[in-house]
Amino acid sequence: MAMLVLRGYVHSEIMADHRIRPEAATDTVPDKILQGGPVIDTRHGQTTSLRVPDHRLVLTFDDGPDPTWTPQVLDVLKKHHAHAVFFVTGTMTSRYPDLVRRMVAEGHEVGLHTFNHPDLSYQSKQRIDWELSQNQLAITGAAGVRTSLFRPPYSSFADAMDDRSWPVTEYIGSRGYITVVNTLDSEDWQKPGPAEIVRRATPKDGEGAIVLMHDSGGDRHQTVQALDRYLPRLQARGYRFDNLTEALGAPSALTPVTGAGLWKGRAWIFLVRASDDLTDALGVCLALVGALVIARFALMLLLSAAHARRVRRPGFGWGPPVTGPVSVLVPAYNEAKCIENTVRSLMASEHPVEVVVVDDGSSDGTADLVEAMGLPGVRVVRQRNAGKPAALNRGIAHASHDLIVMMDGDTVFEPSTVRELVQPFGDPRVGAVAGNAKVGNRDSLIGAWQHIEYVMGFNLDRRMYDVLRCMPTIPGAVGAFRRSALERVGGMSEDTLAEDTDITMALHRAGLRVVYAENARAWTEAPESVQQLWSQRYRWSYGTMQAIWKHRGALLDRGPSGRFGRLGLPLVSLFMVVAPLLAPLIDLFLLYGVIFGPTGRTVAAWLGVLAVQAFCAAYAFRLDRERMTHLISLPLQQILYRQLMYVVLLQSWITALTGGRLRWQKLRRTGVVEAPAAPAPRDPVTLLSDPTARRPVA
Repeated sequence: MAMLVLRGYVHSEIMADHRIRPEAATDTVPDKILQGGPVIDTRHGQTTSLRVPDHRLVLTFDDGPDPTWTPQVLDVLKKHHAHAVFFVTGTMTSRYPDLVRRMVAEGHEVGLHTFNHPDLSYQSKQRIDWELSQNQLAITGAAGVRTSLFRPPYSSFADAMDDRSWPVTEYIGSRGYITVVNTLDSEDWQKPGPAEIVRRATPKDGEGAIVLMHDSGGDRHQTVQALDRYLPRLQARGYRFDNLTEALGAPSALTPVTGAGLWKGRAWIFLVRASDDLTDALGVCLALVGALVIARFALMLLLSAAHARRVRRPGFGWGPPVTGPVSVLVPAYNEAKCIENTVRSLMASEHPVEVVVVDDGSSDGTADLVEAMGLPGVRVVRQRNAGKPAALNRGIAHASHDLIVMMDGDTVFEPSTVRELVQPFGDPRVGAVAGNAKVGNRDSLIGAWQHIEYVMGFNLDRRMYDVLRCMPTIPGAVGAFRRSALERVGGMSEDTLAEDTDITMALHRAGLRVVYAENARAWTEAPESVQQLWSQRYRWSYGTMQAIWKHRGALLDRGPSGRFGRLGLPLVSLFMVVAPLLAPLIDLFLLYGVIFGPTGRTVAAWLGVLAVQAFCAAYAFRLDRERMTHLISLPLQQILYRQLMYVVLLQSWITALTGGRLRWQKLRRTGVVEAPAAPAPRDPVTLLSDPTARRPVA
C-alpha cells in the first residue's frame, strides 16, 4: 500500500493542484522587474534583472522529461549542435531519470519546475519548500547534480509578474534559486503547425531571447518538426543556441552532488522505480485474478446448471436402488454438547444404519453420554487421543458394512440424508460420495456469511467439479465411501490436516469416481467467533495446500490419476489457492481508486464484480432451494468477511513456505444445531427386516 501511495504521489494522483491564479495588480512589483529581462535574481536580498545578449538564443523546454518526445528533442538538438535548458518536473524526472541524465551528459542545463506543477501563488511556504526539495531530490537521484535554476509553472513574461506571483519569486530567491521566465512563447501546446511555431519563436533584429517550448504534456510532434527547421534557419542568421549560463557568461547552474545527498537521491529514484514495477506487477496479477474469477463464475454457472439438469431429469438414477445397511462413523473429541443431537438424528434415519462413535480421548464425558442413551445399533469405541484420521481408521476397522458414511460429531442428518447419500453407489464406478453440508446456526452475522459461503462457494463448486469428474473434497461433515475404495488407498491419512481433501484426491488417483449428492443434506455447527473461524479456516487452507503438494505427482501420471493431475489439481490450485491469494488486489485497487481516482469508474467496476457475485449466489441459493433473505448480508460479507479469509490464506501460505506444522485443532461448540423433526427412532433391526419401513428411493 505504501508503494501504491508513492506511485500515486509521483503520478500526480495525490497532492495535485490544478488551480491557476487569474491576473492581479502589479503595485508591489518593482518597475525594473516589469521592464527588465527574463532572468530574475532575488538572492541575498537583492533584485536583479538580466537579459540574454544579442544573437544568443536560449531554448527552454517545460514539463518533461517525456519518454516519447524528449528523446526526439534531444536528438534534434544534438544533430544541430545546440544546447538548451530543460525545466523538468519532479514527477516526470522520478519516472524517467535516464532522460535527465542524458540531458546533463550532452551539455544541457536542467532547472526546477516544481514536483507536481501547482500554481505556487496558491501554496504555503511549506508546500513551496516541499515542491522545490522534492524536485531537487529527483534531479540529484537522476543525474547526480543540483541546479540553481527555477521556472514557476504557468509563468510567461517578466511584465506579467503581479502582486500574487512576485512574493513567490522573492521567496524562491531567498531559497537560493534564480527565476527564469521567457522572452518568446512558441505556444506549441496549441499545435498551430511547425511553420507557425517557428514564426512565434523567431526574435526580431538579432535580439537575444529565451524561447519557451514544451517536450511533454501531450502530442509534441509539431514541436519536434518545428525545431528541426528552426535551429538551422536561425543558426544561418548568426544565432548561437546555448544553455542559460553559457549565454550569460556565468558559472554553470549545475553543481555535482556527493555523499549522503547523492545516495538519498538515488534511493528516491530506486523507490519510485520499485513502486512503478510493483504496481505493474500487481496490475498483471489483478488481470489474472479477474480472469480466474470470471472463469470460475462462468464454469460454476454453466456446469452447475448441467449437473442440476442431469440429476433432476425424470427417470434419472445411478443404478439399482441401494437398500443395504450402512455403517456411520462419528469421530468425537469433547463433543458433549452436540453428540446426543448427532446420534438421535441418525436414529431417525430412513435407511438402515449402524452407528460407531469413536471417542478420541475426550475429557468431557462424550463417550459416557452416548452409552447412557442406550440406543440399539449404537456402539462406542474408545481410544487415546490420536487425531481425527486415526479415529476414522479405528471406526473403519469396527464397521460391519461395506458402505461407510462419515460425519462430524457436531453435525446432524435429516432422516433422508443417509439414503440419498448412498444411492450413487448403485453405479459400481463410484467410490465415494460428497454430501450437501449446510450451516445450521445461520442466525448470527458470522453464521449468515458462512451460510452464503457454503451454498455458493462449496456446493456450487461441487456441482462443477462433479461434472468435470475432479471433485477435490468430500466434506468431513457428510461423506460416504466404499470400504473397498478406502482399503485401496490405505484408509485415512495423517499426512495432512485436511484428511477429507487428501482422501478424495487419493481416490481420484486410484481411478474411482467421486460424485455429489445434492439431497444428502447435513446440518453442521459453524464457528460463531472470529477466533474459532480463523482456526478452522487456517487448518482448512493449510491442509488443502498440503494435499495439493502431496499429490503433485499426479501431474505426470497416466490414466485416471494423470487426468486428475492435469485437470483437477490445476483447477483446485487456481480457484482455491491462487485466486483467493490474489483476490485482495481487487479491494486494494478499490481503495487506491477511491482515494486517488478515478473514483467513479473504480466504484462502478467493484459494484460490477459484486453484482456478478450476487447473481451467482442467487443462482446457488435457487438450486439449493434456500431463502434469498440471507443474501442481504452479501455486500457486507464481501467487505469484512473476505478480508479475514485473505489474512487466513496468507498466513497459511507463510506457514507452508516456512515449513511450519499445525496440529489438529478442536473448535468450541455450543450444541445449538438440533436434529430436524423426524419420526420416533426405530430399531435398525426392524428397519432391516420390514420393507415397508423404508421409503422408496426417488
